[in-house]
Amino acid sequence: MTDIGLTHIALPVANVDRSIKFYSKYAEMQVIHRRIDAETGIAVVWLGDCTRPFVIVLIETDSVQPILSPFAHLGVGCKSREYMDALCEKAQAEGVLLQEQKDSGYPIGYWALLRDPDGHTLELSYGQEIGLTVEQAP
Repeated sequence: MTDIGLTHIALPVANVDRSIKFYSKYAEMQVIHRRIDAETGIAVVWLGDCTRPFVIVLIETDSVQPILSPFAHLGVGCKSREYMDALCEKAQAEGVLLQEQKDSGYPIGYWALLRDPDGHTLELSYGQEIGLTVEQAP
């Protein structure tokens, strides 16, 4: 398979294992590639949800200055409002919920914002019709 189009976003992180745990819990992503870069000695991890050829590349670094905050964010669609609410309850208990769930109607849908371990923002949503919109695009 040839990679065409948007394939990844790279994020600097202070601790790849801590970030893996966060994105596994809140975005149902898993490690699909992990290595120590031979030239730099830096840990690099690719996380994917195995629904499309797209990954988040985590690059461990000593200095992280969040670039995906406050409005810049990664967006993850959830399978139901109830599932999203359960994730938001966990996020609230862990102190990572930035914006509680809000229903903004079509086309935005039901959404909430979380803070990952390095301060990047993750949006959880239900009812955004990005897939349908892409399918109908000319």
